[in-house]
Amino acid sequence: MATQTPYLDVQDLTKSFGAHVLFENISFSVAERQKVGLVARNGTGKSTLLSILTGIEGYDSGEIIFRRDLRIGYLEQSPKFNPEDTVLDACFNHDGNEEKILKAKQILTQLKISDLAQTMGTLSGGQQRRVALANVLITDPDMFILDEPTNHLDLDMIEWLEGFLSKGNKTLLMVTHDRFFLDRVCSTILELDDKTVYTYRGNYSFYLEKRQERIDNARAEVARANNLYRKELDWMRRMPQARGHKARYREDAFYELEKIAKRRIEERQVRLKSKNVYIGSKIFECQYISKQWAPDKVILRDFYYNFARYEKMGIVGNNGTGKSTFIKMLLGLEKPDSGRFDIGTTVKFGYFSQEGMVFDEQKKVIDVITDVAEYIDMGGGKHLSASQFLQYFLFTPEQQHNYVYKLSGGEKRKLYLCTVLMKNPNFLVLDEPTNDLDIQTLQIFEEYLADFPGCVIIVSHDRYFMDKIVDHLLVFKGDGIVQDFPGNYTQYRDWCMLKSKEEEPATNKSNAMKERHRGEQRRKMTYKEKMEYAQLEKDIESLEEERQQIEELLCSGTLSINELTEKSKRLPALKEELDAKEMRWLELSEIEQ
Repeated sequence: MATQTPYLDVQDLTKSFGAHVLFENISFSVAERQKVGLVARNGTGKSTLLSILTGIEGYDSGEIIFRRDLRIGYLEQSPKFNPEDTVLDACFNHDGNEEKILKAKQILTQLKISDLAQTMGTLSGGQQRRVALANVLITDPDMFILDEPTNHLDLDMIEWLEGFLSKGNKTLLMVTHDRFFLDRVCSTILELDDKTVYTYRGNYSFYLEKRQERIDNARAEVARANNLYRKELDWMRRMPQARGHKARYREDAFYELEKIAKRRIEERQVRLKSKNVYIGSKIFECQYISKQWAPDKVILRDFYYNFARYEKMGIVGNNGTGKSTFIKMLLGLEKPDSGRFDIGTTVKFGYFSQEGMVFDEQKKVIDVITDVAEYIDMGGGKHLSASQFLQYFLFTPEQQHNYVYKLSGGEKRKLYLCTVLMKNPNFLVLDEPTNDLDIQTLQIFEEYLADFPGCVIIVSHDRYFMDKIVDHLLVFKGDGIVQDFPGNYTQYRDWCMLKSKEEEPATNKSNAMKERHRGEQRRKMTYKEKMEYAQLEKDIESLEEERQQIEELLCSGTLSINELTEKSKRLPALKEELDAKEMRWLELSEIEQ
């Protein structure tokens, strides 16, 4: 088997900010056609590493070797554009190549940017980031370096991007917290942890398994080192003067042993189960809610829903279909045009919003939380202090006494989440809570929600997260249409695929018929065929009406047993007749009249 060409080779790379070391002597490589995902806790240097690799930021020591003449496409977290440039200008810098412009239009359409003459200054932050992503994809580089490519994409866009990056011979190094994306796209995972890099030759599921093995082995190694360290420490103390030349090696070994014994291994989290959350049997009832922003922007039409106790519901749908508006109406932050929300008296909302993260940057992390509450009552006489709660969400004692302005973007999002949970609500309403949270925090948050004894509504594009938490979905389809689906996101996608496969044979049959007739020499329709064509149109219309009537009657509950049997037998025969007439109508429609 031929060896893959190395596109990138990183050797003994070190980066620090003052006394704070991000990573030390790390080495890894990315080969041609390899798709690599980089994962790490927030604040450990993932984005900094990508900035170093792309030459934006410097480093202390080490070597970064790219293959000669390698073209790199880099998506950064906060791209900057000239606000006066149009979308097309931003993609091409006034390059008028027609083929490239056509490709740009196709990719921008997939990312739901339709007005290519719009200036960048008029776009939202999310739209600008989608233009930046399109810009990278259009250039078709030898190697993609992508920092959180799925941020600000809806589910359709994410699934399209999965397909785009998975196809062909693309080489990829990316940072993402989207675990579905990692599983489906990446064949290698790099983990940045404890200032070093670990390489896992497999997808995200493989990484999870092998990472746990690594942590268990490291924990066992530290335990063994601690046992030996106590004996060696005693020897070091007893014989400071008596050590001769022969004992030097033992002294050197002692210091190496000390390093291992003092390593801090990730502790297993104890699951946080509150027994002090009470919520009554009445939660809320959506009583025929209607809402629209404009004649062509309908959010809901006479929507009714009765929310049950302990329900965990996911809300999905494309951007702009009204998911966040629905939540704001539930919370009383937005008024419906008609209808009302009847909310139970025991309900105490905890709301995590996309816009709600406002902190005094000069405060310490621990003070932000104690301003909310000093402790959480867990029930059964147990209390969890603010510091213990922060530690549960992976804020070390040192980080708790840091100022907020020193936190990374992801750490600030996590702190905001802690302020919401610290209020001890019984109904959590979470609007995109997983954006910018690292994978370890997501795992802890998933456990917290799985054990949460209240109600939960989640709006999220994180499919992995949704699958773990929700038991059914509201699917916002746009134009006021909302589908209630009894299952999680993967079950919903499987159902959609099954449905489309059932519809495929008829579509393929009609397409094949069209193609066959397209190839035939065009001829004029005979008088007899014209008469048949006209009659078919009438027959199809009549059969459609009959089918609709039968379906309505079967659902009405008014039919007797005999009538029900008769109508049930007629329906499949009618559908068969309708299919045959539609196929003949298609054949005739290909002939010139």
